[in-house]
Amino acid sequence: MPPEPLTPERILEATEDVLRRYGPAKATVVDVARALGVSHGSVYRHFGSKAALREAVTQRWLDLSHAELSAVAGAEGPAGPRLRAWLTALFAAKRRKAGGDPELFATYMVLVGENSATVDRHIETMIGQLAQIVESGTRSGEFATTDPMGTARALWDATNRFHDPAYAADWSLPGIDAAFDAVCDLVLRGLRPA
Repeated sequence: MPPEPLTPERILEATEDVLRRYGPAKATVVDVARALGVSHGSVYRHFGSKAALREAVTQRWLDLSHAELSAVAGAEGPAGPRLRAWLTALFAAKRRKAGGDPELFATYMVLVGENSATVDRHIETMIGQLAQIVESGTRSGEFATTDPMGTARALWDATNRFHDPAYAADWSLPGIDAAFDAVCDLVLRGLRPA
């Protein structure tokens, strides 16, 4: 049976495994190549540098959130429940990543510091999805705002404790779900017409 072709996706999967095993400080492109059974030159043909590979891993990790949340943002129905569902899905995804894969989450935190442009694009995508929901609610009369994008940015900031990785230690505290619900209730009340 011929060997499986080397694809960017296979390289990224192997890179995640290597990062879990060695951490971002010790993981090398040679380690990734060894895990794949290829030369490091083969990896460099797909990713021109270690930094490019690490950025691609970060982007891949963030993209997993985009797809799920995009489906919620684009769904039919009233904007209020959709906004709550979107915020709930974001919080759940962040908790899953922090609790379910702590090694990769720690690596992600390091990579975030290195790849601020990738993270900036991620945040803009997230705010764009929020704006989509807010615009929908504004059109239907459910929300009262004249600036959906500004409102989306404010929503992002107001819910920061429930999605910013800097707060990951809080996500398993007793009462965190009640705190999340209280913030959701507050922002939804604030969006309604007077």
